Order: sequence, then structure tokens, then C-alpha cells
Amino acid sequence: MSNEKIAAVTLGTDGPLVGVQGLGCMGMSHAYGPTDEAEARATLEHALERGVTLFDTADIYGFGRNEEFLAPFVTAHRDEITLATKFAIVRREDDPSYQEIRNDRDYVRQSIEGSLRRLGVDHVDLYYMHRRDVDVPIEETVGAMAELVTEGKVKHLGLSEVSGTELRAAHGVHPIAAVQSEWSLFSRDVEEGVVAAARELGVTFVPYSPLGRGFLTGAFVHADQELAEDDWRRTQPRFTGDNAAANAALLEPVRGIAEERGVTLAQVALAWVHQRSRVHDLAVVPIPGTRKRSRLDENLAAADLTLDAAELAALEPIASRVTGGRYADMTFTAVGRD
Repeated sequence: MSNEKIAAVTLGTDGPLVGVQGLGCMGMSHAYGPTDEAEARATLEHALERGVTLFDTADIYGFGRNEEFLAPFVTAHRDEITLATKFAIVRREDDPSYQEIRNDRDYVRQSIEGSLRRLGVDHVDLYYMHRRDVDVPIEETVGAMAELVTEGKVKHLGLSEVSGTELRAAHGVHPIAAVQSEWSLFSRDVEEGVVAAARELGVTFVPYSPLGRGFLTGAFVHADQELAEDDWRRTQPRFTGDNAAANAALLEPVRGIAEERGVTLAQVALAWVHQRSRVHDLAVVPIPGTRKRSRLDENLAAADLTLDAAELAALEPIASRVTGGRYADMTFTAVGRD
């Protein structure tokens, strides 16, 4: 198991140095089926040893339980890590179909207090608006978030699933350090607007689900047949029915490159995401999630894998051929808002 540290990059224009690959922590205790808690905690420790310093969670993951899961690790390494969490999505445990988005000032303040309590800290390094409520001016929401910076409860601000226009408006109220959205071989809609805005403003782009929630690794094809009953991916259109088989066929160029290079599908897919930094001239810090140390090392190796022009050309058409949305309900994403 490797202990070589990955390179680092500045978060935003004046934020902390973070590893060029972060760790999405949602799946350690939420959404993706049963967890080996001991291995997940060992993975957190190993990630830090390898130079991963950006650890990402949200108040809605497991209704706060993911933040609680991270708390002992955060407490033990508070000065070594950049801790990111999010607010805005409201759900009910007794009603899985319920979802509301809140960006109002009262909810911003209520949410940070809950996250600080669950995480066992007095401040969060990076605080994201998780989703956008279009009925609340983004200037109002970011203004409320900026108050938390003044009070020392938050160090830097981030936004998730916003358009380029929304990012510019928010940045006019308070500097935005990071913008987060799905960005992968299967999901490239961000390239139509928010990527250019991030480059213009010096905002770091943090791609979530850079491995297509595991689909790009070849780990499964039909989520509704192969994954655990409580695995959230069973609800996503891309991974079920006819869409699943059609999308699995799109992985052939990825598989061919992996075989030629002697690497894994995951490493090819992640290398492609890392190279968006050079293609679009902005800082890019993907946050693939994993609960295993071996997978963590596999993912980190992708940061040093450079795909050549022919390989990039072979991968270029994939996103345009994907069938099915990345969510069953795309209402709460930035698609169509620019």
C-alpha cells in the first residue's frame, strides 16, 4: 500500500492548499449499501497519509449521521484537513419522496449550527450551498453565508449545482472558493457555462461523482439487479433498464485504453477528469468516494496518469451518447438555468 503523497493545489484564489484529489465521504455511511465501518475509518486515515486533505460531507447524508461518522476523524486531525459540508436539501426520514430546497437566511444559520454540533468543531473550512432555491435571490443566500465567515463559523464559501450566471452573482457578494457539480465522462453539461465562470473568477472546480457513482469502473451494469436493496443508485435512470445496457456499451473505449495502459477503468475515467484542469485552465479537485484503502490508492494513481491526444479523442463522444438523466428528477440541478 503506497504512502507517497499526492500534489497539492490552492482552493480558490486565497484558500488553503489541498490535495489535487479529495475524498467524497457520503458513501462511507450512506446511500451505497452496507459499510465495513472499520475499513472506512482506516481509509480516512490512509487518505490523509497520502496527502488527501479535502474531506467532503453534507448535513443531508444519512440525516446528519455522515457528519457524526466523520466527527472522531475530524477531531483527531482538525488542523491537518480541509473540512467541507453543505446545507439546503430538506428531506424526511418518514417520507422518502419528500424533498425541499431552502436557501433562506434562517435556514442557513440553523444548518451551520447543526453541522458544527454533529462534527464536533467550532468552524467549517468550506461551506457549500448544496442546491439552489430559485425563489430566493442568490445574493441573499450568499450574504447569509458571508455572515458566518465574519463570525468565524466558516472559513470559505462554496456552491453546488449552480449556473455560470449564478456563480458570478454570488461571487459579487463574497468570494467563492469552490464550485461543485457532477463532471465525468458521462456528465459534461457543466462545460456549457459554469466552468468558464469558475476559470474567470479563480474558483476551484470540485467534480463529484467523477466515476459515475461507480458505473464508470465497470463494477456493475444493472443497478436494480446487482446492488443492495437500499442502494440509492437503484433509483437512477442511467443505471437501470435499457439505459444500463446501452450505457455499459459506451465503456468500451475506456476499457480499451485501460487494457493498453495496464491500468483500471476507474483510473482512465479519473485521469480524464484531472486533465480537465489543463483543458479548461482552472484548478480541478475531484472527490471520488470510496470505503476501501485499496480503491483509494487506485484512485490517487490516476492523478499521475496523462492520456494522450488519441485517447482523449476516443473518449470525447461518450457523454453525448449517454441515455437517461443523472437523477430521476433533474429539477434541482443547474441544467437549463444558464
